[in-house]
Amino acid sequence: MPHASPTAAPISAAPGHPTWLESVDPATGEDVGRVPVTPAEAIPLAVHRARVAQRSWSGMTLAERVSILRSAGELLVQRSEAIADLVSREMGKPIADAKGEVSHAAAGFNELLDEAMVALAPEVREDKATHSTLVFDPLGVCAAITPWNFPVLMPQECVVPALVAGNAVLLKPSEETPICAFEWAKCLMEVLPADVLQVVFGDEAQGKALVAADIDMIAFTGSRSAGKHILEAAGRGLKRVILELGGKDPLIVLPDADLEAAAAFATRNSFRNAGQVCVSTERIYVHRSIAPTFEAKVAEKAKALKQGPGREEGVAIGPMVNARQKAHVLRQIETAVAEGAKAMAGNEPRPGNFVAPTVLVNVTNDMTIMREETFGPVACIVRYDEIDHAIRWANESPYALGGAVFGADVAQAESVARRLHSGMVGINRGCGGAKGTPWVGAKQSGYGYHSGPDGHRQFAQVRVISRAK
Repeated sequence: MPHASPTAAPISAAPGHPTWLESVDPATGEDVGRVPVTPAEAIPLAVHRARVAQRSWSGMTLAERVSILRSAGELLVQRSEAIADLVSREMGKPIADAKGEVSHAAAGFNELLDEAMVALAPEVREDKATHSTLVFDPLGVCAAITPWNFPVLMPQECVVPALVAGNAVLLKPSEETPICAFEWAKCLMEVLPADVLQVVFGDEAQGKALVAADIDMIAFTGSRSAGKHILEAAGRGLKRVILELGGKDPLIVLPDADLEAAAAFATRNSFRNAGQVCVSTERIYVHRSIAPTFEAKVAEKAKALKQGPGREEGVAIGPMVNARQKAHVLRQIETAVAEGAKAMAGNEPRPGNFVAPTVLVNVTNDMTIMREETFGPVACIVRYDEIDHAIRWANESPYALGGAVFGADVAQAESVARRLHSGMVGINRGCGGAKGTPWVGAKQSGYGYHSGPDGHRQFAQVRVISRAK
């Protein structure tokens, strides 16, 4: 049974009788392993240790810190297959997707270091009278509270830039996926000076204790409700905050769109990772003239997806992460059908934590399922007559993380995309931007942002040093 390694130990309970956090495969119910819960009262001491360690870590040059972290990237490459297996077992992600996540993290580790190093290097600006240097200094001690749906990539995107900037970090991974996140963290902890990176295990109680502790910054990815509590608590000490708070992403399909491509994207982006993705397509607005064909294509593709335990060959969709999430998704589907929606695919009983990929039509924008985040394998299709209606409906949500527009006339599609409130919008593709662009949400989907040079600088304090020329 996997457990915490003594060579990179997490913050644990007092010797004798630690409380354990048990990890279970949501697809099979099998035990994956356990880790010791961090007592909430132990967190202030861990923060103190981090602050002491941060002094010498920040005293190194940017190049020295990056050189040490490169060794962690080598360990991640060596251990990627084992970590991917843990990702699949702990959260139920299909093994191909789990390998994709971990291999992407491993392959991109050095590139992330290089990007952060450039972003955090001093920058000179001058005018006729003044020579100014922008320097990017560490904030101090950062907390990274990361989710279960991407338990390797999300810690990497927050922890690594914070470390490059010279901060010490306390990582609290989700209680659903503590082991695979810890295995990733060990790759760094084994090469870093002691206490520069520490791992906190637990649930909401540990998260609240971490936010309340004497830290300088919180990077959080999770629910909107939790984000509001974090922002309120952080505000008392004016702590820096980066919040990614989920989405209710719209897809607008224009009359001239390539329906096969649009339907393939809708199917993939609605159902990948069982819909447990912050930028899953949850609301689809399709012009009435093409709606019947589009709906039939999406339903056909949904029915063809193989569902099962993540490590079974050919599985495209795994389970919900736990029974609570399954119950939440099923309640939304049941309510939608009661309100007049019709299931063209799915909405059929599945054992355990599985929810069948479901395609709902006859949906209207005022239904409950169009207002609340689903985070499950459900595609809701609304027909529109005027593009202004589709845009207005798409923008009525308090969420505004990602979105997409499909249409053959790219200029028209870009015009529609520009009117959406989402922080990221894709044209005939997903919302992810080119290398170097930040991962950014608008409205109640985001508060600050991470990734790319702009995101990396969020983990630093900019200072302006000026002199006369």
